[in-house]
Amino acid sequence: MTDLLRYDKMVEGALRGVVRAVLARTTKEGLLGAHHFYITFRTAAPGVAMPDYLKTQYPAEMTVVLEHQFWDLEVGEKSFAVTLSFKSRNERLTIPFAAITGFTDPSVKFGLQFQPEAEPAAAEPKPAKSESRGKAETRDKPAAASKAGEVVALDKFRKK
Repeated sequence: MTDLLRYDKMVEGALRGVVRAVLARTTKEGLLGAHHFYITFRTAAPGVAMPDYLKTQYPAEMTVVLEHQFWDLEVGEKSFAVTLSFKSRNERLTIPFAAITGFTDPSVKFGLQFQPEAEPAAAEPKPAKSESRGKAETRDKPAAASKAGEVVALDKFRKK
C-alpha cells in the first residue's frame, strides 16, 4: 500500500522543527551550559545566502559551529541567519532549514541527519535579532556528527 500521508516527510519536518526551536531558544537565552551546535547544510540549496568565496570553497556542503563567536542569530519560520567570522572577516549567512543535512550538539551527544529537501526560494520577513555569541568553524564533512552520539536517520522509514 502506498503511504499517501507521507509520514516520512511529516517526521522529518517535525525534526527540522526541533532544530528551529533550539535556535529560537538560543536567540532568547544564549547558549545554555556547554551546549553548542554543528550545523551542516547544502551550500547550493535554494535560499542559501553566503559570500561567493565561501560557496567556491564549499561548493556542495559546509558545516558551521555555533559556539563562541557568532552574532545576530535570527530565526524565521523557514530559515535562520547568523553572522560568523571567517579568517577574521565577519560574514552573514542565511540558511533555510530545508538545506540542513545534519545537526549535532556534541555536549549531550545528540545528532540528527536529514535527507536533502527541495524548497523553493522565498523571501521571508526579517526575524528579531539576538546578542548570542559563539564560535564559527567550517568543515567539509560533518565529522563531529559521526563521532558525537546518536544520529537519527530516516532512510529506513522511507519507501523506495
